[in-house]
Formats: sequence, structure tokens, C-alpha cells
Amino acid sequence: MNWIAVAAAGVSAFVLGGVWYGPLFGKKWAGYVGLSEEDQKSASMSKVFGGALVLSLIAAAVFAAFLGPNPGVEFATAAGFAAGLGWVAASFGINYLFAQRPFGLWLIDGGYATLQFTLYGLLIGLLG
Repeated sequence: MNWIAVAAAGVSAFVLGGVWYGPLFGKKWAGYVGLSEEDQKSASMSKVFGGALVLSLIAAAVFAAFLGPNPGVEFATAAGFAAGLGWVAASFGINYLFAQRPFGLWLIDGGYATLQFTLYGLLIGLLG
């Protein structure tokens, strides 16, 4: 496993999350999940961001192991897109249907997951 590719992929998802759940969809997402600005300010940022980075690295490593050695950039990117949309976002969708969560929340979270794994595939394919 190429650990540089895994690290780059993990960090890319962390950066994507900062933009996705920040300026792009942060307010809308917070409204869907019921978090006020005060709730967000009172959270332990080291716990939230540190945990998010560690989990991103774990997900990238497991996806790299799934892809195997030298998967090629086209295959790895397509596999990342398929995993993000077909496994992660679809699983979110099932949970959100039963939890009666808004469709817009699924679009935000499922969209992030799709781009997250597409980035994983792209970077693992390029650097692997």
C-alpha cells in the first residue's frame, strides 16, 4: 500500500469536508441536523477535526486496500465514484428514509461521500 497516496487521499477528504460543510453547505446542513451556531461554537474542535482526520485516513487506507496495488487512475477514480454513490450515499439514503430525515440532508451528505471517495480513487490511482 502506498502510504503517501493514502495520506494525500485522507487529507483531501478532510479539506473537502471543510469546504463542503463550511462555506458551501454549512448553514443548510446545520439547519437540517438541528445545530445552532452556539452548538457548533461550543463543540470541541480538536475532537471534531482530529476525529474527522483520523477517520478520513482510515477510510482512505481501507479503500486503497480494496483497490489493490497499482489500480490505475481511471479504474480507481470510477471505483471511488461508485463506492461513494452506490455504497455510502445509498446506505445513508436507507438510514435517512427510516429516520425521516430531509432529502436535502441526504443530498449534502451523499454528495460529500461521493466526492470523498472519488477523490480517494483519483489520488490513490495517481500516486499508487
